[in-house]
Amino acid sequence: MDLLSIKNPSFLKDLSTDQLEGLSQDVRDFLIEKLSVTGGHIGPNLGVVELTIALHRIFSSPDDKFIWDVGHQAYVHKILTGRASEFDTLRQYKGLCGFPKRNESEHDVWETGHSSTSLSAAMGMAAARDIKKETNYVVPIIGDGALTGGMALEALNHIGHAKTDMIVILNDNEMSIAPNVGALHTILGKLRTDGKYTKAKDELDYLLKKIPAVGGKLAATAERVKDSLKYLLVSGMFFEELGFTYIGPIDGHSYEELERNLRSAKKMKGPVLVHVITKKGKGYSPAEQDKIGTWHGTGPYKMETGAFLKSSTTAPSWSGLIAEGVQKAARVDPRVVAITPAMPVGSKLEGFAKEFPDRMFDVGIAEQHAATMAAGLATQGMKPFLAIYSTFLQRAYDQVLHDICRQNLNVFIGIDRAGLVGADGETHQGVFDISFMRSLPNMVLMMPKDENEGQHMVHTAFAYNDGPIALRYPRGNGLGVEMDADLKEIPIGSWEVLKPGKDATILTFGTTIPMALEAAMALSNNGIDVEVVNARFIKPLDEEMLHRIVRKDTPVLTVEEAILQGGFGSSILEFYEEYNYSSDLIHRMGIPDRFIEHGEVDLLLNEIHLTKESIVSTIEKAIKNDPQNRRVVL
Repeated sequence: MDLLSIKNPSFLKDLSTDQLEGLSQDVRDFLIEKLSVTGGHIGPNLGVVELTIALHRIFSSPDDKFIWDVGHQAYVHKILTGRASEFDTLRQYKGLCGFPKRNESEHDVWETGHSSTSLSAAMGMAAARDIKKETNYVVPIIGDGALTGGMALEALNHIGHAKTDMIVILNDNEMSIAPNVGALHTILGKLRTDGKYTKAKDELDYLLKKIPAVGGKLAATAERVKDSLKYLLVSGMFFEELGFTYIGPIDGHSYEELERNLRSAKKMKGPVLVHVITKKGKGYSPAEQDKIGTWHGTGPYKMETGAFLKSSTTAPSWSGLIAEGVQKAARVDPRVVAITPAMPVGSKLEGFAKEFPDRMFDVGIAEQHAATMAAGLATQGMKPFLAIYSTFLQRAYDQVLHDICRQNLNVFIGIDRAGLVGADGETHQGVFDISFMRSLPNMVLMMPKDENEGQHMVHTAFAYNDGPIALRYPRGNGLGVEMDADLKEIPIGSWEVLKPGKDATILTFGTTIPMALEAAMALSNNGIDVEVVNARFIKPLDEEMLHRIVRKDTPVLTVEEAILQGGFGSSILEFYEEYNYSSDLIHRMGIPDRFIEHGEVDLLLNEIHLTKESIVSTIEKAIKNDPQNRRVVL
């Protein structure tokens, strides 16, 4: 079938089973080819081809609402709703988003990118439907990994209690980004292997009807017999006890099973959970054989072999560098433990897990639990390292504030993917953590200029015993600098001058330091001598150096790859206000007050004018507009 000719999914209702099977293969071939060029979430999408087609065949989007949890498995949905022609631009600047996007299509009714939100959103949509006395179906599609998120369990509890009409699709492929963990995973494992569930349930219902409806003690005994029989014969009572009618498990690659059970679910009142078993990466051997999550989301690859197209850089990845530093620390300090919320592969902690299996905790998609568990470990004298992406740390804000900072516990937070991340877009850009972390009492926040300084910061973090400390580091690879053999502690709150200068000062850190140094060189060629400071501690500030800089009475520019509101530049303004300095010479550059969409980081930086050229222009204007013989107000 010509996928580019698809305008909407209505054509599916007229296809035969053979035609549906052919369409499935066409979709898989299309995804394998297109994603080999653009990269993307290939594993999740190959696994839901038949499921997505069946949903669009049995239901009528957009009247019926499909809510995709996380959303990285919505590529097939995008193809069926008329967006196949845009897949050459997938996750590219100004191109097709890798997640559902409401302004892309009327069929995208919910935007996501973080897990475990679909059920709560579905409850809201179903409640609105009922208030308006409408009759459409609300169909959230959630993965087994996302069920470990507390928000999903809260929603299950509410939906079951309210007896809301809803059809929940549990897409069970035994993996989220990495193999799933926990008691819920065990429960689902039992359900997967118990193919007799539905038959046992039907037979149980027939048997219970034979128990006479009589009063008194005999009635009470009959009820106890019913309960006992249910637990004896039916292993999958977890969802039933929550108030759902459970259907499954069913083969998520069988159109006959999918359609029969989805049609049955449509006839039922109250909440229904359809448990669908799928194979992540189905139809592409390298992805099918993946056991650790490598093919969950990828960059470009060779379609014929599955070999990834590697970067030419020999510099270590930031995640790998930090994880290696943690592993080294664990070898000399038995108190060091590592915690990750379902990101052992992304955070490069596989080596730590192999060497220290008893000190490695993958808690599943449960950021809040991960943070408070780290706090609990710290109360007992352990030195926990919590590896968490900046965008996911947002989900644990209260736990960092209430449980870690308020108790001033020695928790080391590794804030991975800090700054712009590119193709995953606005749901994943790590640009808010400075604003919400630096306002927390007791928190130390730092970011290295290169991987050598990064290894010293890991050492510094484990040596620090006065409360929580966080290290930001970006996505991608380091600069390839020479690494010191001996580790050293960096004095907390200390900055360093990378280039002296008398006419102006640039305060920056992390990924924007090379940009600042290049700008300083360009300004030097224009006769302007600019000081560049590595403000490696975002909190606390190096107040001694700041007082010296203020007394130079020259323009100061702060540069950060983070949101300006409440960011590092704001802390400099606060310093000026606290010490009664005039802030007229302060200028700030950073992420503007809006969400930044997907695209290559360099293109995004250019779009928001966070570039070497912008630094040069800002400083030149600041010097030109500075009144002569100006004095600091003391």
